[in-house]
Amino acid sequence: MPEGHVIHRLAGELTLAFAGRSVAVSSPQGRFAQAASLLDGAVLRRAEAYGKHLLLDFSPAAVPEGLVSPPAPGPFVHIHLGLIGKLRWVHPGPVEGAATLRLRIASEEHAAELRGPQTCALIGPDEVDALVAGLGPDPLRPDADPDRGWRRVHRSERSIASLLMDQRVAAGVGNIYRAEVLFRQRIHPDTPGNTLSARAWRRIWDDLVALMPQGVQHGRIDTVRPEHSPEAMGRDPRVDRHGGEVYVYRRAGQPCLVCGREVSVREFEGRNLYWCSRCQRRR
Repeated sequence: MPEGHVIHRLAGELTLAFAGRSVAVSSPQGRFAQAASLLDGAVLRRAEAYGKHLLLDFSPAAVPEGLVSPPAPGPFVHIHLGLIGKLRWVHPGPVEGAATLRLRIASEEHAAELRGPQTCALIGPDEVDALVAGLGPDPLRPDADPDRGWRRVHRSERSIASLLMDQRVAAGVGNIYRAEVLFRQRIHPDTPGNTLSARAWRRIWDDLVALMPQGVQHGRIDTVRPEHSPEAMGRDPRVDRHGGEVYVYRRAGQPCLVCGREVSVREFEGRNLYWCSRCQRRR
């Protein structure tokens, strides 16, 4: 499942390509056809990300002439890619693979196609408010309040590894950022939330705030510090379909870049959990 930096990157690209322009909206597959017909030819105001949720805002940009008060915001297209969803850029022109194409947004210069999402729905402002209210703070948003996440963490007996995957604690954080930020802060993944100090939580949060914008900028997750880069250590670059230089994620059985011990892995809540048993000792 794409992590939050992917969704924020997509939101920026969609805004850059379509914001303020009338767009053609269609659903060749048919499952979003009724909503698409309502939006076809409308002006897309912007795209915005909240954690792993993408919102396409078709709100009026200005008050139409003759109206005393502005119209209600919306409608919004709510997209969650889930495990198999893809939103990809294609060349404008004939549609290919219509049977799997849930949503297509196009102008004369650009076209974006959505396939296999977990969610693709037309919603109103009240539903947007409810969606955002149910999410924790997003490290990629300037309006994020890390104390909202901390209030859940310090009251919970669940492990910090479990809590970091809870989108009510830190929206947008996924398996890669979880593993990497816990390694970088030398915190064992089994540490219960209610034994974690406020200072340790703030270190986790500040590290996410530093790391995740780099993922947005570069389109990949890099977490190793300069002294552990391939160039500094004289090692080969990591080869993995996820890309990026990381400390523990998908490096099970390989030597830790810091201490040399083999990186550990186990299945945890349906996902693989990676850590170094020497660098991340139980307290």
